Amino acid sequence: MLKLLRKIKKNLSRKDGGSTVALSERVLAKRYLALVRAGALRGSYDAASTSGENTRHWVNADALSADAATSSDVRRTLRMRARYEVANNSYAKGIILTLANDCVGTGPNLQMLTDDSALNKQVEQAFAEWASEVRLAEKLHTMRVAKAQDGEAFAIMDTNPKLAHEVKLDVRLIEADRVSSPLEHASAANSVDGIVFDEWGNPVSYYVLKMHPGADTWRWSEDYIPVPQKNMIHVYRADRPGQHRGVPEITPALPLFAQLRRYTLAVVTAAETAAEIAGLIYTDAPPGGEADVSNTEPMDTFEAERNTIVTLPAGWDMRQLKAEQPSSTYAEFKKEILNEIARCLNMPYNIAACNSSTYNYASGRLDHQTYFKSIFVDRAFMAHVVLDRLLAAWLWEYVFEVGLVQSVALAGVRLASAPHQWFWDGTEHVDPVKESKAQGTKLANKTTTLAEEYAAQGRDWEKAVDQIRKEIKYCREQGVRHPADSGGATGEPTNGDLSDELDELEEALAEAR
Repeated sequence: MLKLLRKIKKNLSRKDGGSTVALSERVLAKRYLALVRAGALRGSYDAASTSGENTRHWVNADALSADAATSSDVRRTLRMRARYEVANNSYAKGIILTLANDCVGTGPNLQMLTDDSALNKQVEQAFAEWASEVRLAEKLHTMRVAKAQDGEAFAIMDTNPKLAHEVKLDVRLIEADRVSSPLEHASAANSVDGIVFDEWGNPVSYYVLKMHPGADTWRWSEDYIPVPQKNMIHVYRADRPGQHRGVPEITPALPLFAQLRRYTLAVVTAAETAAEIAGLIYTDAPPGGEADVSNTEPMDTFEAERNTIVTLPAGWDMRQLKAEQPSSTYAEFKKEILNEIARCLNMPYNIAACNSSTYNYASGRLDHQTYFKSIFVDRAFMAHVVLDRLLAAWLWEYVFEVGLVQSVALAGVRLASAPHQWFWDGTEHVDPVKESKAQGTKLANKTTTLAEEYAAQGRDWEKAVDQIRKEIKYCREQGVRHPADSGGATGEPTNGDLSDELDELEEALAEAR
């Protein structure tokens, strides 16, 4: 840029009385700006230039739309390869399972936040019983695995009369392969591979195949079931505006998984080659001499026995094959490629590899921050897209089945949108003593609340406080000092051990006087 300005300054200089007078910076700037606006001067990006060096690298770059880039054929290929890698690569399987375990855990717990505490407890208990019966936590786990492996997960909210719970709502999971448009609707402007949209871009219905395309019983029957949007839950991550179907979250890592497996096999093959008797038998003698090779077949092979001494004809020599593959760098290569693989999932290396031997405590905690922030985002997304919709449908049915409409101020539809929150499993701290001290300090400084601290552990603070109160009361009745009881809730001495300690203290004070 500096050279260009100097050139412009030189070309735009004017002569005055035979002497060259340079233009002022103000005039130069105005003329330079005029040239830029006229298109005489153009800036550029290095990444936008095409040269012989980068042509092959950018050969697959395209300008397709989000839906065109994630067409049904592309997604089908990515799903097959991702499933194959997860099924056959231990690291891929472990990474996906760890992600789902950390995100879902043992499942979410509901806390209602209406003004009626009795109603809150009743609804929370009933929902927990229903969630246990329909195995909600397991299905959420499967959906999180499918989102990472297949790119998307579908769940149909349907009626299951076999449930013992008074609410017969059930969640039926289906694979992404079954959501596809019939041939007569495949090219419709308002349809994207099985999803029909209205004029505002809202999903209206989904076409679901009765049979999986990969099932043994599937035939080319084009037999579909239209599912309305209110009964379908679609979970996927939209990376681009206008994207309506998901791709596997491990898509960028698929070539890396293949490289890791190939490199591992190469290392194993090199080790086996070095451990076995493998070599070449050769001679430099000319034909007709002692080591005549005229009757020898090139590339002929034979198997040598273990722990044997081999004799060779005169003029022949044997050289063992050496493994030149640098297996000493295998561990470092494995670490770097696993780190790159896990990056697309915001997962640090020590979690992906389940190995923190090279970490200290501070660096391990620092790397975990990005990962657990991603987990919090996933949980918020799942709560909004899946759990809130399930709760609304469940409450609507529960209100009328149990007869709560007459006993509460909120009608069924109002109760379905009542304030609530979801509790997830907390993360364990490596040093519980430091964590408890930090919690006590923050509570004393009023920079946190019991609700926040218990929520971080995946617990309901009201239930925890009620349980502590019951335990303290029971311990006092039994004459046992509770660990959390320092003089009782009212500051008065308690029965049992604490009273004995106070009596001993009074006797010691009397003797001292």
